[in-house]
Amino acid sequence: MTNEAGRPRVLRALTALLFATATATVVVEILNYLYAPSHGFGFAVRTGWALLRTLGWLLLIRQVRRDRAVARPLGLILAVTTIFAVGRLIVPRSGLPPWPGVIGFAVLFVLCVAVVALLYRHPVVRDHLVRHPNRLVLTRSGLTVQEATPRRAPVTGWLLTARIAAFTYSPLMLVPALISFGELRDRPSWLLGVLFWVGSGIAVSYAVLLCTIFLMRGKAGARRALSWLTLLVLVWDLPLCYLLLGTDGLIRDGGPLVAAAALTWFALYRAGSLSRKSTSLNNA
Repeated sequence: MTNEAGRPRVLRALTALLFATATATVVVEILNYLYAPSHGFGFAVRTGWALLRTLGWLLLIRQVRRDRAVARPLGLILAVTTIFAVGRLIVPRSGLPPWPGVIGFAVLFVLCVAVVALLYRHPVVRDHLVRHPNRLVLTRSGLTVQEATPRRAPVTGWLLTARIAAFTYSPLMLVPALISFGELRDRPSWLLGVLFWVGSGIAVSYAVLLCTIFLMRGKAGARRALSWLTLLVLVWDLPLCYLLLGTDGLIRDGGPLVAAAALTWFALYRAGSLSRKSTSLNNA
Protein backbone atom coordinates (compact mmCIF):
# COMPACT_ATOMS: atom_id res chain seq x y z
CA MET A 1 0.00 0.00 0.00
CA THR A 2 1.26 3.45 -0.88
CA ASN A 3 2.41 5.63 2.01
CA GLU A 4 -0.11 8.50 2.15
CA ALA A 5 2.21 10.76 4.15
CA GLY A 6 4.72 10.95 1.30
CA ARG A 7 2.16 11.61 -1.43
CA PRO A 8 1.32 15.02 -2.92
CA ARG A 9 -1.17 17.02 -0.91
CA VAL A 10 -3.75 17.04 -3.69
CA LEU A 11 -3.82 13.23 -3.79
CA ARG A 12 -4.32 13.08 -0.04
CA ALA A 13 -7.14 15.61 -0.43
CA LEU A 14 -8.65 13.50 -3.22
CA THR A 15 -8.60 10.40 -1.01
CA ALA A 16 -10.33 12.31 1.80
CA LEU A 17 -12.87 13.63 -0.71
CA LEU A 18 -13.64 10.10 -1.88
CA PHE A 19 -14.17 8.95 1.71
CA ALA A 20 -16.53 11.89 2.23
CA THR A 21 -18.44 11.03 -0.94
CA ALA A 22 -18.83 7.38 0.07
CA THR A 23 -20.08 8.48 3.50
CA ALA A 24 -22.46 11.02 1.97
CA THR A 25 -23.95 8.30 -0.25
CA VAL A 26 -24.84 6.22 2.79
CA VAL A 27 -26.18 9.21 4.76
CA VAL A 28 -28.41 10.37 1.91
CA GLU A 29 -29.78 6.85 1.48
CA ILE A 30 -30.62 6.68 5.19
CA LEU A 31 -32.38 10.04 4.96
CA ASN A 32 -34.32 8.87 1.92
CA TYR A 33 -35.41 5.76 3.78
CA LEU A 34 -36.47 7.64 6.90
CA TYR A 35 -38.47 10.28 5.04
CA ALA A 36 -39.92 8.08 2.27
CA PRO A 37 -43.75 7.98 2.46
CA SER A 38 -43.76 4.28 1.52
CA HIS A 39 -41.26 1.43 1.39
CA GLY A 40 -42.28 -0.95 -1.37
CA PHE A 41 -40.36 -3.67 -3.15
CA GLY A 42 -39.17 -1.30 -5.87
CA PHE A 43 -37.92 1.20 -3.30
CA ALA A 44 -35.95 -1.56 -1.54
CA VAL A 45 -34.29 -2.72 -4.78
CA ARG A 46 -33.37 0.81 -5.86
CA THR A 47 -32.03 1.63 -2.38
CA GLY A 48 -29.94 -1.53 -2.30
CA TRP A 49 -28.45 -0.75 -5.70
CA ALA A 50 -27.63 2.81 -4.63
CA LEU A 51 -25.96 1.56 -1.43
CA LEU A 52 -23.83 -0.86 -3.44
CA ARG A 53 -22.17 2.19 -4.97
CA THR A 54 -20.46 2.72 -1.64
CA LEU A 55 -18.36 -0.34 -2.46
CA GLY A 56 -17.55 1.27 -5.79
CA TRP A 57 -16.26 4.39 -4.05
CA LEU A 58 -14.13 2.24 -1.73
CA LEU A 59 -12.70 0.45 -4.78
CA LEU A 60 -11.95 3.85 -6.34
CA ILE A 61 -10.06 4.89 -3.19
CA ARG A 62 -7.94 1.76 -3.52
CA GLN A 63 -7.20 2.54 -7.18
CA VAL A 64 -6.23 6.14 -6.38
CA ARG A 65 -3.92 5.03 -3.58
CA ARG A 66 -2.23 2.67 -6.02
CA ASP A 67 -2.01 5.40 -8.72
CA ARG A 68 -3.97 3.30 -11.20
CA ALA A 69 -4.85 4.79 -14.59
CA VAL A 70 -8.31 3.21 -14.35
CA ALA A 71 -9.18 5.50 -11.41
CA ARG A 72 -10.15 8.45 -13.64
CA PRO A 73 -12.80 6.74 -15.81
CA LEU A 74 -14.04 4.75 -12.81
CA GLY A 75 -14.48 7.99 -10.85
CA LEU A 76 -16.36 9.62 -13.73
CA ILE A 77 -18.90 6.82 -14.20
CA LEU A 78 -19.34 6.43 -10.43
CA ALA A 79 -20.06 10.15 -10.05
CA VAL A 80 -22.56 10.25 -12.91
CA THR A 81 -24.46 7.10 -12.00
CA THR A 82 -24.45 7.89 -8.27
CA ILE A 83 -26.17 11.21 -8.93
CA PHE A 84 -28.87 9.44 -10.95
CA ALA A 85 -29.20 6.47 -8.59
CA VAL A 86 -29.60 8.63 -5.49
CA GLY A 87 -31.56 11.43 -7.17
CA ARG A 88 -34.31 9.10 -8.39
CA LEU A 89 -35.04 8.05 -4.79
CA ILE A 90 -35.49 11.59 -3.46
CA VAL A 91 -38.44 12.56 -5.63
CA PRO A 92 -41.65 10.86 -4.40
CA ARG A 93 -44.43 9.68 -6.69
CA SER A 94 -46.50 12.66 -5.58
CA GLY A 95 -45.79 15.88 -3.73
CA LEU A 96 -42.52 17.59 -2.98
CA PRO A 97 -39.37 15.80 -1.82
CA PRO A 98 -38.40 16.16 1.88
CA TRP A 99 -35.93 18.97 2.50
CA PRO A 100 -33.33 16.82 4.41
CA GLY A 101 -33.07 14.56 1.38
CA VAL A 102 -32.77 17.54 -0.97
CA ILE A 103 -29.99 19.08 1.14
CA GLY A 104 -28.17 15.75 1.36
CA PHE A 105 -28.44 15.22 -2.38
CA ALA A 106 -27.13 18.75 -3.04
CA VAL A 107 -24.08 18.01 -0.86
CA LEU A 108 -23.55 14.70 -2.65
CA PHE A 109 -23.86 16.42 -6.04
CA VAL A 110 -21.17 18.98 -5.10
CA LEU A 111 -18.87 16.20 -3.84
CA CYS A 112 -19.27 14.20 -7.09
CA VAL A 113 -18.53 17.26 -9.22
CA ALA A 114 -15.44 18.00 -7.10
CA VAL A 115 -14.22 14.41 -7.54
CA VAL A 116 -14.53 14.59 -11.33
CA ALA A 117 -12.88 18.02 -11.42
CA LEU A 118 -9.86 16.78 -9.45
CA LEU A 119 -9.54 13.57 -11.45
CA TYR A 120 -9.68 15.24 -14.85
CA ARG A 121 -8.54 18.83 -14.36
CA HIS A 122 -5.71 18.80 -11.80
CA PRO A 123 -2.30 18.23 -13.48
CA VAL A 124 -0.73 16.50 -10.46
CA VAL A 125 -3.56 13.95 -10.32
CA ARG A 126 -3.33 13.31 -14.07
CA ASP A 127 0.44 12.77 -13.84
CA HIS A 128 0.20 10.31 -10.94
CA LEU A 129 -2.73 8.13 -12.03
CA VAL A 130 -0.81 6.31 -14.77
CA ARG A 131 0.18 2.95 -13.30
CA HIS A 132 -1.01 -0.43 -14.55
CA PRO A 133 -2.19 -3.36 -12.39
CA ASN A 134 0.39 -5.69 -10.86
CA ARG A 135 0.62 -9.19 -12.29
CA LEU A 136 2.54 -12.38 -11.63
CA VAL A 137 5.60 -12.23 -13.91
CA LEU A 138 8.23 -14.91 -14.55
CA THR A 139 11.75 -13.45 -14.31
CA ARG A 140 15.29 -14.86 -13.93
CA SER A 141 14.83 -14.70 -10.18
CA GLY A 142 11.57 -16.64 -10.34
CA LEU A 143 7.95 -15.58 -10.05
CA THR A 144 7.50 -11.99 -8.87
CA VAL A 145 4.61 -9.58 -8.65
CA GLN A 146 5.30 -6.38 -10.56
CA GLU A 147 3.61 -3.76 -12.69
CA ALA A 148 2.66 -5.25 -16.05
CA THR A 149 3.16 -2.63 -18.74
CA PRO A 150 1.06 -3.55 -21.78
CA ARG A 151 3.00 -4.71 -24.83
CA ARG A 152 0.73 -2.88 -27.24
CA ALA A 153 0.32 0.89 -27.31
CA PRO A 154 -1.59 2.13 -24.25
CA VAL A 155 -5.27 2.82 -24.83
CA THR A 156 -6.67 6.29 -24.33
CA GLY A 157 -8.52 7.26 -21.18
CA TRP A 158 -11.68 7.66 -23.26
CA LEU A 159 -11.60 3.99 -24.25
CA LEU A 160 -11.32 3.05 -20.59
CA THR A 161 -14.25 5.37 -19.85
CA ALA A 162 -16.36 3.72 -22.57
CA ARG A 163 -15.48 0.29 -21.23
CA ILE A 164 -16.44 1.05 -17.64
CA ALA A 165 -19.62 2.90 -18.66
CA ALA A 166 -20.71 -0.03 -20.84
CA PHE A 167 -20.21 -2.48 -17.98
CA THR A 168 -22.96 -0.66 -16.06
CA TYR A 169 -25.58 -1.67 -18.65
CA SER A 170 -26.20 -5.07 -17.11
CA PRO A 171 -26.92 -3.93 -13.52
CA LEU A 172 -28.93 -0.95 -14.80
CA MET A 173 -31.12 -3.41 -16.74
CA LEU A 174 -31.39 -5.91 -13.89
CA VAL A 175 -32.59 -3.35 -11.33
CA PRO A 176 -35.89 -2.52 -13.13
CA ALA A 177 -36.26 -6.17 -14.16
CA LEU A 178 -36.14 -7.26 -10.51
CA ILE A 179 -38.53 -4.46 -9.53
CA SER A 180 -40.96 -5.77 -12.18
CA PHE A 181 -41.35 -9.01 -10.22
CA GLY A 182 -43.26 -6.97 -7.64
CA GLU A 183 -45.70 -5.86 -10.35
CA LEU A 184 -46.57 -9.40 -11.48
CA ARG A 185 -49.34 -9.76 -8.89
CA ASP A 186 -51.50 -7.50 -11.05
CA ARG A 187 -50.02 -8.60 -14.39
CA PRO A 188 -49.08 -12.32 -14.15
CA SER A 189 -49.12 -12.69 -17.94
CA TRP A 190 -45.84 -10.73 -18.06
CA LEU A 191 -43.88 -13.36 -16.10
CA LEU A 192 -42.16 -14.80 -19.16
CA GLY A 193 -41.29 -11.31 -20.41
CA VAL A 194 -39.74 -10.36 -17.07
CA LEU A 195 -37.72 -13.58 -16.97
CA PHE A 196 -36.47 -12.86 -20.48
CA TRP A 197 -35.65 -9.32 -19.35
CA VAL A 198 -33.48 -10.69 -16.54
CA GLY A 199 -31.82 -13.13 -18.94
CA SER A 200 -31.10 -10.39 -21.45
CA GLY A 201 -29.57 -8.23 -18.71
CA ILE A 202 -27.16 -11.05 -17.88
CA ALA A 203 -26.43 -11.71 -21.56
CA VAL A 204 -25.59 -8.03 -22.12
CA SER A 205 -22.74 -8.30 -19.62
CA TYR A 206 -21.09 -11.00 -21.76
CA ALA A 207 -21.72 -9.06 -24.97
CA VAL A 208 -20.12 -5.96 -23.45
CA LEU A 209 -17.17 -8.04 -22.25
CA LEU A 210 -16.61 -9.40 -25.76
CA CYS A 211 -16.87 -5.95 -27.36
CA THR A 212 -14.53 -4.31 -24.88
CA ILE A 213 -11.90 -7.03 -25.24
CA PHE A 214 -11.58 -6.14 -28.92
CA LEU A 215 -11.96 -2.45 -28.09
CA MET A 216 -8.95 -2.52 -25.77
CA ARG A 217 -6.94 -4.31 -28.44
CA GLY A 218 -7.70 -1.65 -31.03
CA LYS A 219 -9.53 -4.00 -33.38
CA ALA A 220 -11.33 -2.41 -36.32
CA GLY A 221 -15.07 -2.25 -35.86
CA ALA A 222 -15.01 -2.66 -32.07
CA ARG A 223 -16.18 0.91 -31.46
CA ARG A 224 -18.97 0.47 -34.00
CA ALA A 225 -20.04 -2.83 -32.41
CA LEU A 226 -20.22 -1.30 -28.94
CA SER A 227 -22.18 1.66 -30.31
CA TRP A 228 -24.77 -0.64 -31.90
CA LEU A 229 -24.94 -2.75 -28.75
CA THR A 230 -25.63 0.41 -26.74
CA LEU A 231 -28.48 1.33 -29.08
CA LEU A 232 -29.90 -2.20 -28.85
CA VAL A 233 -29.84 -2.05 -25.05
CA LEU A 234 -31.79 1.23 -25.06
CA VAL A 235 -34.33 0.03 -27.63
CA TRP A 236 -34.96 -3.12 -25.59
CA ASP A 237 -34.84 -1.79 -22.03
CA LEU A 238 -36.66 1.56 -22.18
CA PRO A 239 -39.97 0.25 -23.62
CA LEU A 240 -40.01 -2.51 -20.96
CA CYS A 241 -39.47 0.10 -18.25
CA TYR A 242 -42.46 2.02 -19.56
CA LEU A 243 -44.76 -0.98 -20.10
CA LEU A 244 -44.11 -2.64 -16.73
CA LEU A 245 -43.21 0.28 -14.46
CA GLY A 246 -44.97 3.21 -16.15
CA THR A 247 -43.67 6.71 -16.70
CA ASP A 248 -42.26 6.81 -13.17
CA GLY A 249 -40.19 3.69 -13.82
CA LEU A 250 -39.07 4.98 -17.20
CA ILE A 251 -37.68 8.12 -15.58
CA ARG A 252 -36.23 6.50 -12.46
CA ASP A 253 -34.73 3.40 -14.09
CA GLY A 254 -34.39 4.42 -17.73
CA GLY A 255 -32.71 7.74 -16.94
CA PRO A 256 -29.51 6.24 -15.45
CA LEU A 257 -29.23 3.85 -18.41
CA VAL A 258 -29.60 6.71 -20.89
CA ALA A 259 -26.88 8.62 -19.00
CA ALA A 260 -24.51 5.62 -19.13
CA ALA A 261 -25.23 5.12 -22.84
CA ALA A 262 -24.62 8.80 -23.61
CA LEU A 263 -21.31 8.67 -21.72
CA THR A 264 -20.30 5.55 -23.66
CA TRP A 265 -21.13 7.13 -27.01
CA PHE A 266 -19.30 10.34 -26.11
CA ALA A 267 -16.23 8.42 -24.93
CA LEU A 268 -16.19 6.35 -28.13
CA TYR A 269 -16.53 9.52 -30.20
CA ARG A 270 -13.64 11.20 -28.36
CA ALA A 271 -11.49 8.09 -28.66
CA GLY A 272 -12.20 7.93 -32.39
CA SER A 273 -11.33 11.61 -32.83
CA LEU A 274 -8.02 11.16 -31.02
CA SER A 275 -7.24 8.07 -33.09
CA ARG A 276 -7.92 9.88 -36.38
CA LYS A 277 -5.86 12.84 -35.22
CA SER A 278 -2.95 10.58 -34.32
CA THR A 279 -3.16 8.78 -37.68
CA SER A 280 -3.15 12.05 -39.64
CA LEU A 281 -0.10 13.28 -37.70
CA ASN A 282 1.79 10.05 -38.39
CA ASN A 283 0.95 10.25 -42.10
CA ALA A 284 2.14 13.86 -42.21
